[in-house]
Amino acid sequence: MNRSNSRDGALLERAEKVIPNGVWGHMATRVIGPGYPQFFSKSDGCRVWDADGNEYIDFMCAWGPNLLGYRHAGIDEAALAQIRNGDIANGPSELMVDLAELLVDTIDYAEWAMFQKNGTDATTACVTIARAATGKRKILVAKGSYHGAVPWCSPSMVGVTSEDRAHILAFEYNDMASFDEAVASAGDDLAAVLLTAFRHDANRDQELPEPRFLRHVRAVCDRTGAALVLDDVRAGFRLDVRGSWARHGVKPDLGAYSKAIANGWPLAAVVGNRDMLAGASRVFVTGSFWYGAAAMAAAIATVRTLRETDALDYIEAMGQLFCSGIEQAAERHGFRLHVTGPVQMPMIRFDNDADLTIANTFCAAALRHGIYLHPKHNMFICAAHQASDIDAALSAADSAFADIARLADRTPRG
Repeated sequence: MNRSNSRDGALLERAEKVIPNGVWGHMATRVIGPGYPQFFSKSDGCRVWDADGNEYIDFMCAWGPNLLGYRHAGIDEAALAQIRNGDIANGPSELMVDLAELLVDTIDYAEWAMFQKNGTDATTACVTIARAATGKRKILVAKGSYHGAVPWCSPSMVGVTSEDRAHILAFEYNDMASFDEAVASAGDDLAAVLLTAFRHDANRDQELPEPRFLRHVRAVCDRTGAALVLDDVRAGFRLDVRGSWARHGVKPDLGAYSKAIANGWPLAAVVGNRDMLAGASRVFVTGSFWYGAAAMAAAIATVRTLRETDALDYIEAMGQLFCSGIEQAAERHGFRLHVTGPVQMPMIRFDNDADLTIANTFCAAALRHGIYLHPKHNMFICAAHQASDIDAALSAADSAFADIARLADRTPRG
């Protein structure tokens, strides 16, 4: 299937003249390889269209915010109705109180809530609140975990000083011995342990949290007085509306949310228990757009939809269909996949592909057949993925596997 990328290339050329690198951060997908579109013109349901008009069944879901479908009528109408009344003003609308009450009634450990705009805002606020609540400084994080893009947690050290990381200690996710060593290193200065809902580092097999590990971390936090912080920015409201650890019976003290909380409208939230309230009441965290009412209206509509429908069960079913189908398609063409993590957020990696040559070639072939995948980041299933969309995507994946199998057959062997 021939797909033009001429407009995309022209836009990138223009962008590079006035924007550093043309596009920055995690959405600079052109670095993946030739053919990956950088600019998009439209999104609807589970599909996106690039700047050249090429259509794709989308399995990145805007890197997570698309939970119930792009341009979801009910959610967008709630936000647009609020815009007609007002969005940004000299203070919040009553929707802020409505949303906080809804989150407290929904999330199993939440007794209060406050709002931001990005996941980094929320995780940074959690760290600040934990330090204020405990009077301590050290923050324990799992090696390789992503918590945002500011100096204390950025995956890059460019422009970051060692002083920015002076009180950050690392351990291995799911490894109690490694965790205990980090706790010992913190001594009596441990403010918080920050954990993602599951291990979803880029370019490695994902790991679900081991309940025994979570219970151990919870017990250590109880013993030391440290705050247990759940970074639910990526997984929040996609796995369990009560919080991603609800099924494990472990309650954090603080939680950070963003991405899917408002189905694509810009919003983040911090929720916490009563022990963290005094710290949250004393810190100074703010932003000019943090009280925007339209995104809060969208979040209320999103959370209510999740509570009142079987959307999350449906997403899980579609994820299972996709994951099992793509493994079978790979096997038919002689490839072995590692499909790890929750089926709603799968990571797909090829066996014996440390340099991502096979993954990059496959994803480029998949693009040509009309599906948008990622070679080293977890992907996402949304409620707009119908069984027919999954079937069409698996058919396209089968064709892409056939393409790269033929290419492998033509590759000279040493």
